[in-house]
Formats: sequence, structure tokens, C-alpha cells
Amino acid sequence: MFNPRDIIETLANNVRQTTSPFGIPKFMVNKWYKDVNLPKEGEYMLITGLMYQFAPFIEKSTQYLEKYEGTKMASLLKYARYMPGYLSGIGLAMMTSGKEKKDAGQPLKDIALLLKKSKVNFAYRPDLDNYSGILLYDMGDQKGFVAHAKKIAQKLKDAGVKKIITVDPHTAYAIKELFPKYTGISFEVKSYFELLDLGSKDLGLEVTIHDPCFFGRYLKLSEIPRKVLGNLGITESEIRNKGEFTSCCGGPAESISPSLSNEIMEKRVEELKEPGKPIIAYCPICLGNLKKSGAKVEDLSTLLVRHI
Repeated sequence: MFNPRDIIETLANNVRQTTSPFGIPKFMVNKWYKDVNLPKEGEYMLITGLMYQFAPFIEKSTQYLEKYEGTKMASLLKYARYMPGYLSGIGLAMMTSGKEKKDAGQPLKDIALLLKKSKVNFAYRPDLDNYSGILLYDMGDQKGFVAHAKKIAQKLKDAGVKKIITVDPHTAYAIKELFPKYTGISFEVKSYFELLDLGSKDLGLEVTIHDPCFFGRYLKLSEIPRKVLGNLGITESEIRNKGEFTSCCGGPAESISPSLSNEIMEKRVEELKEPGKPIIAYCPICLGNLKKSGAKVEDLSTLLVRHI
């Protein structure tokens, strides 16, 4: 296991310098929208929080952490906080393949298509779409999180944003629950699947659903995707830990201890594989972490787009 303080201070330093926990300039991270025709004005503002876009960089950085965990090299991580954020971020971006970066944006394109299909009046402005800072909060750097959150919330408020659509559980929790508490600025926040109206079908399919912790335990929204799937004739396999009682995918631990993360992930995947049905996730962290096991896992949005 790495020293948590070394990890936290490195990530916090990157956020302060670049607004990204990995130090990668946003123009190198957020490209998914460039070949999608999206309006800039609407009732809701789509905010991705850059979490899907970060997924390949999380995977790449975790590979290096796995390599050095438990070795003498692990102690050198404490010096990473002194490296300019953009320098390390650009290096990480260059080591990540173009295909991985392109693939990471596909669920966002699928979500935009689903919203259009549901006739949701939404807009997208990349200048307003920023990382929420949630990882700082999760790792105990409340001061760093609050400073960052105030900047992001104020920027959205100044732009006249009142209603927000989120696409992942981490950003949803940050903007819906933490921003009002720590910044005093509130928005009406909906996760994209709460707004979907895809009609009804009788597909006769069965899937196994992995619920993210934030959607299952904290935001209590895990029944909504099931209703959307049910309307299309897609039923759910029975597993022990789901909804409010879901089990962690192991993803949140990967920056501190990849070996611990893998141990948690393997236990969860074993449970998800038991029914023998395709596994569905609706969180980019869960999706990436579960895929590492070799399990057949796809994003909720991908499944829905294929069947509308």
C-alpha cells in the first residue's frame, strides 16, 4: 500500500494547478462532443464531470502503481507533488492510446442520443463541464475539495445554469449533495436515466446489474435504471448484493492500493458472474475496474442505445 498522504497531496496539487486530479489539460481529455451536434442552450445543462473521459488515464496510472506497489520505489511517490501538474499530466496522456481515449467517450455519445430520443431539452457547453473534485472529498482533503467546488459551482451559477443532468454517480453526488452543503450554491440535479422515455418493448433479455455505491447507497436511485430496462422487456438476474446493499467494485481503492482494489474487485466479479448473464454497470469507475477482471461488462447507455 502507498502512503495515502503522498497520493492525496499529489492529486490535490494537480487539481489546484490544472482542475484535473491527473494534471491533464482539459482540451486533451474532453473531445467526445466534437463530432456530436449538441445545442448550447436548453432547460438542462449536461455536465459529465469528465469522469468517463478520465477512465483510460485512471487505468494507465493504476498500471504503474501496481508495478511499484510494495517495492522501494513506492516511497519516491512523495516527490510527485513537487512536479508541475501539466508536465506529469501531458506525459500520462501521451502514454494512453488514442483508441482507449476515443472508446471512453462513446458512452457519453450514447447518453446524448438517449436524451435526444427522449426529447429532453438539454444543452452542452464544454467550457462549463469541469471535474467536480469528488476524489479529494473521498480521500479526506475537505479543504481542497471545498476550494475547488466553490470555483466550479460559481462558474455554473454565473452562466445562469439552474438545472443539471449528470452521467455518473460521483459527479451526481458532488453537485447534488456536497455543493449545496459546502458552497451554498444549489442546482436541480437529475441523473440522465431519470429523464429517459424510450417507450416500451418486449425484448425478453436478462442482465445482471452492478449498482455503484453512490447511486445505490447514498442517492438511492438504483430502481430507476431497472424501470427503464423493464419497460424494454429487460429483466434483472437475482444476486445477493444490489441496490442499497450493493458491493464495492474495488475502484475507489486503486489509487491507494491496487492489490487491495483487485482483491475487492475479484470478489464482486465472482458474484456478478454467478447468474451467467451479461453484466451492466452505470459508473465509469465501476465499468473500468470490473472489465479488468476479464468479465463481460458494458455500460447501461450502450445496452439501451442498442435496443431503442
